[in-house]
Amino acid sequence: MKGLILVGGYGTRLRPLTLTTPKPLVEFGNRPMILHQIEALANAGVTDIVLAVNYRPEVMVETLKKYEQEYGVSITFSVETEPLGTAGPLKLAEEVLKKDASPFFVLNSDVICDYPFKELADFHKAHGGKGTIVATKVDEPSKYGVIVHDLTTENLIDRFVEKPVEFVGNRINAGLYILNPEVIDLIELKPTSIEKETFPILVENKQLYSFDLEGYWMDVGQPKDFLAGSSLYLNSLSKKSPQKLVKDSEVDYEVVGNVLVDASAKINKGAKIGPDVVIGPNVVVGEGARITKSVVLKNSHIKEHALVKSTIVGWNCTVGKWARTDGVTVMGDDVAIKDEVYVNGGKVLPHKTIGANVETESIIM
Repeated sequence: MKGLILVGGYGTRLRPLTLTTPKPLVEFGNRPMILHQIEALANAGVTDIVLAVNYRPEVMVETLKKYEQEYGVSITFSVETEPLGTAGPLKLAEEVLKKDASPFFVLNSDVICDYPFKELADFHKAHGGKGTIVATKVDEPSKYGVIVHDLTTENLIDRFVEKPVEFVGNRINAGLYILNPEVIDLIELKPTSIEKETFPILVENKQLYSFDLEGYWMDVGQPKDFLAGSSLYLNSLSKKSPQKLVKDSEVDYEVVGNVLVDASAKINKGAKIGPDVVIGPNVVVGEGARITKSVVLKNSHIKEHALVKSTIVGWNCTVGKWARTDGVTVMGDDVAIKDEVYVNGGKVLPHKTIGANVETESIIM
């Protein structure tokens, strides 16, 4: 089988992290975001993976070669000279996706969930249609395009309703699909939306079905959702792989809730970590520091008695003694916050030093 990951462009929503690291290589749960998807596809029997990109693929080549060897897959880039939307990249990668008659997966690189690729493939083959959309349930469907099903055939999609005023359903497109190769014949090599142009054709021909996603789902393409997605991911780990999380009885610092810590990190006695915290390789956390609902990436130093809350601490950063971060603060690579400084909702570009309070949401250049 085959898979195509829509990686896209500049990762602007996740800046300042993506100013120095391509979005697919930003660590989520201490692993590059793209690795979660490559591993899940490989485990489902996918042997050919296409990354649809239009920005700096050369930066990712060396890392992805390692994944090819580790997971026994072939990874190729489909490079757009202009943005081709969500359908155009399928046409551009036609040679790989139509190399045989097997269906192929399509997924947005920002989507994190318990990828149900094996179950999805079985469901798709059983109903005999040309396409299947993974659907996830939401509490407020009025914010999304909602899937409405046919009344006579289970899971057959009848139509989509964009941001419905009245309740018509609570299932939305989760950004994961499986399609037969002939669907590519419906797509032209130009900027095209699979949601607005390709799927309606399949619906009209009664060839598009939906598959309900179990468990968590999140588009982690922007900081607040990245942090929320981390919480969901840790909660999933606590149920499926609890041995990966830190237990309070095993360490000499305090652990609250779900906490994931790389083995190379050093957390000093008296620190309090959690809930919903991910700490990366070679991170140092000082005595009395408090970290909650945050992600700390590799080689960073949280000094004594600092408070890090609702923050993404980028690579090689320092948070000073008694400093405080909050309000979905994001620190780019090599940022230093000096002792006793408060940063609330700051987006701090790489290589900056913050020596005065930042009390309202702002970009520090």
